[in-house]
Amino acid sequence: LKVNAYDFLTDSEGVAIPYGVYDMGINKGWVNVGITKDTAEFAVQSIRNWWYKMGIYYHNNATSLLITADGGGSNSSRGKLWKFELQKFSNETGMTIQVVHFPPGTSKWNKIEHRLFSYISKNWRGRPLISYEVIIKLIASTKTAKGLDVECEIDEGIYETGINITEKQMEEICIIGNSFHGEWNYNISPQ
Repeated sequence: LKVNAYDFLTDSEGVAIPYGVYDMGINKGWVNVGITKDTAEFAVQSIRNWWYKMGIYYHNNATSLLITADGGGSNSSRGKLWKFELQKFSNETGMTIQVVHFPPGTSKWNKIEHRLFSYISKNWRGRPLISYEVIIKLIASTKTAKGLDVECEIDEGIYETGINITEKQMEEICIIGNSFHGEWNYNISPQ
């Protein structure tokens, strides 16, 4: 089987962008595989997909949701679109969204790296990721001796870069920063 050794878009048939949610309380993972761009809209859609397809069944009485996230990328602590999309999710579910971003340089402290993605990487090691079907099956077949179970699906949504959120839209977000580094730790409440 001929495979590419490097990750160049010019040599590929598409991109696969895994965005994961790891539920520490039940040792279950959810991975949403995007096929366009890794944007804040995609990140929140991934959390939304997890909530409606897995989370709500285990936490149906939840009034709040705690999200731990890296400080950069699609879920950046400075990202206006990230916060705007979380506000929409909060309004939709009626839950307060508590966000805790890891400080710069500490993203590897995130439990999702050690308890979900490391096992996915081990599971697909040495296997060519030649199609979305193969990627989805390899992620979804990830299991551990301690009971980790992973669900996965492809997200065929089209996510555009360059979406700007106005200051007026930012003012409409019900966000309260924590007293300790409110730029990294904040709550977004339903309107």
